[in-house]
Amino acid sequence: MSVKRLVSFLSVLFGGILLLGACGGGSKNIAIGPPASETNSASNLILESYDIGEGDYNSYQEGFGDAAEGVQDGNIDISISILGMPAGSVQSLHASTGDVKLLSLSDDAVSHIEENSGYKQFTIPAGTYEFQDSDVNTVAARAVLMGNTNTIDEELGYQLAKIMIENADENTHAQSKQMTIENALKGSEDLPIHPGAKRYYEEQGVTVDNEVAELSADESDRKDEMILGTGSQGGTYYPLGGEMANVWNNHLDNVNITNTETGASVENLSSIRDGKMDLGMTVNVPAIDAINGEGDFADAQVDNAAFIGHIYPEIVQIITREATDIDSLEDVK
Repeated sequence: MSVKRLVSFLSVLFGGILLLGACGGGSKNIAIGPPASETNSASNLILESYDIGEGDYNSYQEGFGDAAEGVQDGNIDISISILGMPAGSVQSLHASTGDVKLLSLSDDAVSHIEENSGYKQFTIPAGTYEFQDSDVNTVAARAVLMGNTNTIDEELGYQLAKIMIENADENTHAQSKQMTIENALKGSEDLPIHPGAKRYYEEQGVTVDNEVAELSADESDRKDEMILGTGSQGGTYYPLGGEMANVWNNHLDNVNITNTETGASVENLSSIRDGKMDLGMTVNVPAIDAINGEGDFADAQVDNAAFIGHIYPEIVQIITREATDIDSLEDVK
């Protein structure tokens, strides 16, 4: 047997042994998202809604890229992720394994989540994925773009919003179709808006009732290099953020925006607060907590962030495989 064929055989054999181990007795392995991420916070709330405690499962604090690899090779039974719909990474996982399935949340779980967060009930329609035969009951929020009021001056905020909307057709990512003037303020409720973004939206006939953020940024001392915080490479934020940065850079003069991989929402908001980041992609739920100094931001309020624009719906997608014999989160206990 050639070395190449031997390696291939051992890989298949080892993967099968791992999957059998994961599907057997004992605690289930659940990927709940990186530390200090909104996925992590949402995962804990979801598991709490089923009265699943830390001792009931093995937690893996992975970004979706690593989590998907774990689901594929059998190291992880369930991955809880917040993604766009349909998510290319989920489609790729199914193409590799052939037996991916999404878990629905119970109505009681959805009610608990709605009562304790800004997430709302959401239905993933049957056929969204080729493997999905029925509707999936879950929760969703909104991905939004927040800007640092100490570095994003009024005119730059105007241009960022304008280019996001008017040049969205240059963005090849599937979620870019959500960046429209009709969707512009979705997810902005209870968030201060950047005055530049407000000016652009009002010029387009959109009524803006948000509180207007105060800026210390001035166009005269604008930085020529700025950083956009995204998420992990296996999720939606990182590739979409790269496309957004490219579109901005094609239309902005004297400003270059670089996207960077991060732990996503909570890290991006914290980095804006600490002056390490100029723009950040985030779920609107932790953004509200950040502005109010609540939740993950208790005693760590972010007072220098402002809403610039809506990006896309953020949908909780709970992913497993048929081989795990898991049909509900109730099967974890």
